[in-house]
Amino acid sequence: MSERESFYIKLKAKLEETTTFPTKYLYKFIVPSNGDQVNQVQDLFNKGGAVINTKKSRTGKYVSVSIHITMKSADEIISYYKDAEKIEGIISL
Repeated sequence: MSERESFYIKLKAKLEETTTFPTKYLYKFIVPSNGDQVNQVQDLFNKGGAVINTKKSRTGKYVSVSIHITMKSADEIISYYKDAEKIEGIISL
C-alpha cells in the first residue's frame, strides 16, 4: 500500500468517526499564481454550491484557495482531494 493510500484510509476513518454527514467541509490549498491552477481548482469545486475564497501571498508567487462546500460522505471528501491532486503544483493543507 502506498503512502497516499494509507493517508486516505486514515482520513476516511477519522472523518467517519468525528463527522455527521452531510456536513460543511473546508478545503484549503496553495497553488502557484503564474499558471491556470487557481481556475482549475475553482472549476473542480464550482459544482455543488461551493463558496470559494482566494488570497495572494505577500510575494505574489502563490494563491491560497479556501473552499467551503457541503459534503455527503467521507468518500466524497476524499474524491475531491484525489481530483485536486492532479492539478500541477497544488499543495493541500
